[in-house]
Amino acid sequence: MSKKICPLDIRKGMTIADLIREYEKGAFGSGTMAEAVETYAGMLTENCTVFLGLAGALVPSGLGKIVADLIRDDMVHVVVTTGANATHDLIEAFGGSHYKGVVEDDSQLREKGIDRIYDAFIADESFRLFEKKIGEILPTVKGDISVSDLMREIGRHLASPYSFVRQAFLKEVPVFVPAFTDSILGLHTFLYAQDHHLIVDHVKDIGRMVELTSSGSKAGAIFLGGGVPKNFIFQAMLLSPRTFEYALQITTDRPEYGGLSGATLEEAISWGKVSKDSRLCTCYCDATIGFPLIVAGVRDALQK
Repeated sequence: MSKKICPLDIRKGMTIADLIREYEKGAFGSGTMAEAVETYAGMLTENCTVFLGLAGALVPSGLGKIVADLIRDDMVHVVVTTGANATHDLIEAFGGSHYKGVVEDDSQLREKGIDRIYDAFIADESFRLFEKKIGEILPTVKGDISVSDLMREIGRHLASPYSFVRQAFLKEVPVFVPAFTDSILGLHTFLYAQDHHLIVDHVKDIGRMVELTSSGSKAGAIFLGGGVPKNFIFQAMLLSPRTFEYALQITTDRPEYGGLSGATLEEAISWGKVSKDSRLCTCYCDATIGFPLIVAGVRDALQK
């Protein structure tokens, strides 16, 4: 059904809800942003199990607390993240910080012990703090353990309300890190395991994900970026008799190059991960811009 495009009316004193309603009148990125709010709100209205995939440097950009709050408010029920986002979440929970505004060139940053992530920066001293604190937690973990169980045990020892790992522990939300070894957290776990009995089982988490996607409840997926988290969430449906009823992705990648991060959600129909009847929405946008707007719109719409 066609829908007339109307001029957007931007006024003084508008709320986020007002802005999203104006976006509904438009097309291109604004219209898709309004559709994304409807898609996420639909997941929650239909009591879907919401799977959230986190790729890219989202915690260093400032999005970590948004994820923690979504977990706290029962708006996200499963988290699949890169090891880097888990590491940076823990760094901040331990008292480290990320910064912006450093203008020196990279060779000078190297000399001063400052690491750059585009226009975000973190000092080596924050990684030293991380090494000290994670070294105090790992001895409390015994024997053979899955990655998600390890993340739960780490969350048990945190105090920061801004940490999504901590909030996941409190709400019994599993945090999967399928590329765990590709991170500073994985590196320090490896170093610890050289002198202690600790075996981290990656395969066990596949079974747990399949159980979650095969449960009787409806399922919705939200992908911030793509990569390993997107595939880990989607591939679980290959062993399930079901599909995701909803899928929303925010990406800056393109599909023409064959990478999963740019692959359209419609492509997943051919794999049986979503169906032709699933509600699908892709926003081609920087997640640090789009996701806070979408979350704010959903919170206003559902009063959550």
